[in-house]
Amino acid sequence: MHVLNQRIAGIIILLLWAMLVVVKAIATGSLLKDRPRGGIWIWLIHIYNFLFLLVAAPLAAVLMIIRHRQSFRTSDLLTGLGVAGILLYAAGCILLAWALLTLRRNYQVGGCVPRASDELVMRGPYRFVRHPMYAAALCIALGLACLTLSLAYFCMLCIYVVLILSLIPVEEEALRRAYGERYVVYRDAVKRLAPPFF
Repeated sequence: MHVLNQRIAGIIILLLWAMLVVVKAIATGSLLKDRPRGGIWIWLIHIYNFLFLLVAAPLAAVLMIIRHRQSFRTSDLLTGLGVAGILLYAAGCILLAWALLTLRRNYQVGGCVPRASDELVMRGPYRFVRHPMYAAALCIALGLACLTLSLAYFCMLCIYVVLILSLIPVEEEALRRAYGERYVVYRDAVKRLAPPFF
């Protein structure tokens, strides 16, 4: 027996996605506020992030709602993957919303140098993980891969991991230059992508 059917899962994904869009607009003042500054690699990462979160995630939801693809099977293992997928997706959305609401006007797209008016945020989810928005994006991507049981979404997750792991050192160097020893102490005390209990 299924805990969730694919239409319900699609509706949940779409509702969580809509919540993220609203939170982003409220917390940062815009959906597409900043443009990345940096080389072509930073731009490619930004475009990939934009396409994944604003196109691929809602597309998966719509396809599930119209039953284009059978995402849930009768096997207990695969049903368990579906439930794990929706839980990971929801956890990622909640973490991303929490991070955006914590950052508010300090938000910038990945790879940007902090502005003079920006503060070093170490509260909210930033107490547990230095990059909660990247951790959230990976949870969302893994959740969609589990939900759709799609090789395409699994490949997107793998690409996301590579892009995020290559962007973090660039971002952390900019933060170290902007905030000095204060950031170094914070960086040494807080995990990069996983909270200490993982």
